[in-house]
Amino acid sequence: MFLEWNMGTIKINVMFDFHKNHKVLVIAALVGFVTLSFIVAVFPAYQMQDVQPLPQQPVMTQSERNGLEVYIREGCVACHTQQVRNIEMDNMWGDRPSIPSDYYYGKERMGVWRQSPSLLGSERTGPDLTNIGKRQPSIDWHLLHLYNPRSVVGQSIMPSYPWLFEIIDTNSIDGDDKVVNLPESFAPPGGTTVIAKKEALQLVAYLQSLQQTDLPDGREEKFIPALERKQTGDTKDINNTSSLNGETLYLQTCAVCHQDNGKGVAGAFPPLVGSEIVNDEDPELMIKIILQGYDARSEFATMQAFADQLSDAEIAAIATHERTSWGNTGSKVTEEEVRKIREYINKDLNP
Repeated sequence: MFLEWNMGTIKINVMFDFHKNHKVLVIAALVGFVTLSFIVAVFPAYQMQDVQPLPQQPVMTQSERNGLEVYIREGCVACHTQQVRNIEMDNMWGDRPSIPSDYYYGKERMGVWRQSPSLLGSERTGPDLTNIGKRQPSIDWHLLHLYNPRSVVGQSIMPSYPWLFEIIDTNSIDGDDKVVNLPESFAPPGGTTVIAKKEALQLVAYLQSLQQTDLPDGREEKFIPALERKQTGDTKDINNTSSLNGETLYLQTCAVCHQDNGKGVAGAFPPLVGSEIVNDEDPELMIKIILQGYDARSEFATMQAFADQLSDAEIAAIATHERTSWGNTGSKVTEEEVRKIREYINKDLNP
């Protein structure tokens, strides 16, 4: 359709028929594309130049940066996000909502034409990895998980990455090789051993580096609750053991290594079923291990400390669940017992 205006000797034709005039259609599409590109990509990238890292935020090492490249190459971002949204359901993935500064060191250029992406991701087929370095700091667990995820998480749908490892003759292992202690059902034929290649170790280094940095001055970013909480006189104190579900806390915190059934993973994580420490009449040693971590047995991976992650009530609830489940016969653990042991440890460390 053509509209005409006569302005003296000037005639202006304005064409609106896009589907018949390909030139107009192409020009309109190009203008729209360029406009949206500036809005979605160019302007935000320019604004990111003003973002600064948090004061205590560590700089990525070369090994971690190489691991980032392996992470991108293997397509991990297709199933894992790295963004803790400010809604309450994301509280399980991080201590606070993500902010632009969290991605400061990940946005350095990989070359003249390549910008290192902030790996926010869009799918959570697998769990969010924003804080995986704190949730799971064990290198042994990560290597088992990469070689065959089913070796530590029975229901996992994550693919295996055997090309990041090498199977060699057991007698040819040298001191620099990182051996992957697999459970018998996943181990290679007798006389051979699985070792991690350099790429696998770099990828794990990158995953271990994914830890949220505390905000300066103790400032806290709060999550938006899913529902408005109504406080009543009968509401239980969240710090009271009776208001906590030990089984749920165990599944969220401990089951990734010790498994849902408490049987652990042979050669990597000790079983809790029938454990002398778990069933001991005095729970002191068990509580100390949860608070301080454990690295005294070479046949098992290092256990992280949970003193900074769990309250006294949460530790008491978890310990009680472990001591009274799967046929274990230990007594219940109280919040007061945990508090006294925590105070004793702190006094010993800070005399």
